[in-house]
Amino acid sequence: MILLALLAQSVTTLSLDFSKPGVAVSPTLYGLMTEEINHSYDGGLYGEQVRNRSFKDHREQAPHWRAVGEGASIALEPTGGINAAMPACLKVKGGAANEGYWGFRIQPGTRYKLSVWAKADRAGSIEASLESADGSKVYTKTTLTGVGSGWSKLEGTLETSRSVPATTDGRLVLKTGADRTTWLGMVSLFGPTFNNRPNGNRPDLMQLLADMKPKFLRFPGGNYLEGSTFKDRFNWKKTLGPIETRPGHQAPWGYRSTDGMGLLEFLEWAEDMGSEPVLGVFAGYVLNGDVIEAGTELSGFVQDALDQVEYITGGPKTKWGAQRVKDGHPKPFPLRYVEVGNEDAFDVSGSYEGRFVQFYDAIKKKYPKIKVISTTGGKDWLGRRFPITARKPDLLDEHYYSSTWEMMAMATQYDAYDRKGPKIFVGEWAAQDVPEPWKDAAKKGPTPNLKCALADAAFMTGMERNSDVVEMACYAPLLVNVNPGGRQWAVNLIGYDALSSFGSPSYYAQKMMMERVGDRTVPVSLSGAPTQSEGGRTLPGIFTSATRDTKSGKVYVKIVNALPTAQEIQFEVKGAKVASSGSITFLSGQLPDVNSIEEPFKVAPKQEAVTGLSGSFRRTVPGYSVSVLELRVNE
Repeated sequence: MILLALLAQSVTTLSLDFSKPGVAVSPTLYGLMTEEINHSYDGGLYGEQVRNRSFKDHREQAPHWRAVGEGASIALEPTGGINAAMPACLKVKGGAANEGYWGFRIQPGTRYKLSVWAKADRAGSIEASLESADGSKVYTKTTLTGVGSGWSKLEGTLETSRSVPATTDGRLVLKTGADRTTWLGMVSLFGPTFNNRPNGNRPDLMQLLADMKPKFLRFPGGNYLEGSTFKDRFNWKKTLGPIETRPGHQAPWGYRSTDGMGLLEFLEWAEDMGSEPVLGVFAGYVLNGDVIEAGTELSGFVQDALDQVEYITGGPKTKWGAQRVKDGHPKPFPLRYVEVGNEDAFDVSGSYEGRFVQFYDAIKKKYPKIKVISTTGGKDWLGRRFPITARKPDLLDEHYYSSTWEMMAMATQYDAYDRKGPKIFVGEWAAQDVPEPWKDAAKKGPTPNLKCALADAAFMTGMERNSDVVEMACYAPLLVNVNPGGRQWAVNLIGYDALSSFGSPSYYAQKMMMERVGDRTVPVSLSGAPTQSEGGRTLPGIFTSATRDTKSGKVYVKIVNALPTAQEIQFEVKGAKVASSGSITFLSGQLPDVNSIEEPFKVAPKQEAVTGLSGSFRRTVPGYSVSVLELRVNE
């Protein structure tokens, strides 16, 4: 048993004072942030399995495709494709194979939906199969008929038997016949998706995300919102409709995005998790430093943002609401938060305040109930460069990528924040135990260890205690493909390959915190707590917060023990009666411990029943641990 009364050891006193009201916990305190990095969408959450499905990843070659069969050949043709959005096509003689995103997600007893845009110089058919990468094993095959002289979309189903092993050792093979020339315009393969969404998401990854019970989803980014150039920004209007009409664009992290994860898919992703959207709108600044300052030229992007809000929230009689209905979602989505840009303090011209005002005024005029978020003006190192004074943002977005020590030190950061100022949105944050995680990422990570998880949880106790100031918070980056070449950032919450996925220790620490939070804080104090030291600096060794659910009477006490030894804690409860039984959920291990594809649950929560509770009781938490003690009280 983890919680045992101990007789000999210094004791920390943790006091819970129910005689004081505490503060309301933000109902949107914990959520998720996402962008296209580390193959988060293509090669990750988005269910497409064919890599370079529209032959646009290179101007002269067809990477991830190769000829299959004796005498077979393939050649990229940059023109003559199925439409203006998909101008390229692949000329095939004999057959072609696609290698997928580091393999395919081959599973037993599974149906795959295949679609192929094709034409040929002679009428015929295409034999499609899922095979092992070397072609020695055929898992399933089917025949697509009706190939003619003009472009047509052929659809079929590939179904594996129950005896097929679960593996990433796969490729998609299309045998077109040696007696004719066939052109492929787009090739797509989807396995099962979460909630059976067409053009949907991978079920295992979606389940990991939904299990965190996030209250919101911030999208589409991040740098992905801005793009490296204006033409490569997230242009939401080009992400609507059938996938063969979406041209895609170059993403800022070194690879191309198909835009299969479009605006509607983001909204449905949030809907499937029971989360509300936090929409980032492009605000005129791109990563190469180019910017459109406030004024007439910027007004087109302001209108684009208003159109985007109308697409999300508008009725069927509005222009963009009608487009959403046409796209398959008749019911408007809720939208309470819009963020103007992303990390605009990197715009050294200082133009953001003027741009923010132009967006703020337009959004508030048409949608007065929407809360508008500024990307500068906070107290993070970036935001403080350019204060926002011309308007009072509803929220300020602060970003923190810090060492584990600094992240633990930040547990008290929000204690002294102005309660009359804008609310805080911690839109990106993470504890990191590697320097510069964006450099040589392939040699680091790919996910945080327990040391990071402890620091993350310590920081979360500070946000939770101050949730009258911190309205929202979300960790970043969220997702990473762990294959060689799959990542551009070294510390990421959830890892996966083509077949399997796992949560990191930080994932489980956050999940424990996110799914156990009440609607009001409980004033909590520590006395006699041990400390930790590093480089002449001292921090607490124990961090804590507490919230209560005023309807159920449940109380959640979060305790982070950053020390290697178990700590005995004397709990003193004032102003309430404590039920005699409860439970504890805890996460513990050694600081370097990580989870992986091979050991997905090396560091994972455990839960135990707790008895003998009262207004004064003594328990012990393990060394290097995150614990959530669940009590029930009557006030």
